[in-house]
Amino acid sequence: MSDVAIATPLTELVGVRHPIVQTGMGWVAGPRLVSAAANAGALGILASATMTLEQLRSAVREVKSRTDAPFGVNLRADASDATDRVQILLDEGVKVASFALAPNRELIVRLKAAGVIVIPSIGARRHAEKVAAWGADAVVVQGGEGGGHTGSVATTVLLPQVVDAVDIPVIAAGGFHDGRGLVAALAYGAAGVAMGTRFLLTSDSTVPDAVKARYLTATVQDVTVTTQVDGLPHRMLRTELVDSLERSGRTAALLRALRHAAAFKRESGMSWTGMVRDGLAMKHGKELSWSQVLLAANIPMMLKAAMVDGRPDLGVMASGQVAGLIDDLPSCAELVDRVMAEAHATLQRLPSAQ
Repeated sequence: MSDVAIATPLTELVGVRHPIVQTGMGWVAGPRLVSAAANAGALGILASATMTLEQLRSAVREVKSRTDAPFGVNLRADASDATDRVQILLDEGVKVASFALAPNRELIVRLKAAGVIVIPSIGARRHAEKVAAWGADAVVVQGGEGGGHTGSVATTVLLPQVVDAVDIPVIAAGGFHDGRGLVAALAYGAAGVAMGTRFLLTSDSTVPDAVKARYLTATVQDVTVTTQVDGLPHRMLRTELVDSLERSGRTAALLRALRHAAAFKRESGMSWTGMVRDGLAMKHGKELSWSQVLLAANIPMMLKAAMVDGRPDLGVMASGQVAGLIDDLPSCAELVDRVMAEAHATLQRLPSAQ
């Protein structure tokens, strides 16, 4: 483990050695990656949205068997079984709860009453202000460079807005992969950085080798934003499949979404009633049309096709723009050590104030 350490409000809040977060990527951030990130001194986040309740409990216990370091679990605040998932975190003594969408006030209060640190991800200043007022302990701020569902405002514009707006630690996400980026984020006032694509492209990641190879050959121009997968802006690698999706008509897209919804029902064990409840929550929370809600059924199974089954020709590969700058597969320990060494060297090179 690196001898270089930088103490920030993030490291003090969650008790990790380094101000680095491995994000909760669906089908990717499983027990092996999370425990490797945690053992390297970063905050590993387990992705739970694609797990059943039983799989989530088992995954949490596996992480705990692999590491004594703090780690977190990422939850969907709008899921119909969100309260059941929160109870698993409480039962298993998970230290951090992160959220892809802003949790409601009641969830935050319940988690904090049990001593769990709450860290939502947000994409706008007003959302950060809202969750901070509700008692969130920190926020992850993802700019438009980030992978998966994303906004249009760059990290360098969004990050200082949020830092100036809230009094809780702010973690920068979107475009980070090395020590120079960490130093830049700290200079903006962030308490650390969160990285998804960079941790996906490690030897500890369970993503199939053929899929990792596609990421490693991508240029910055090969990472695009499309709305044709689920009706919302989604940043991913541009592939032949993405091109075909963008050429397909609305009817074909909806039929494909129906097939994927049925497949996800089988995979997750959810009932149609539960899926409809989740759809209603999503529709209300994001003001989506019913066709957009149906299109959202594409995402879990199309991600699984690539990230689990190793079929980039049949699935999609969520990706930050930073994939175009990554060309190797270090272990999590090697990656974190490298980032911290680069951060130290970068700080040493900065001119002294006169």
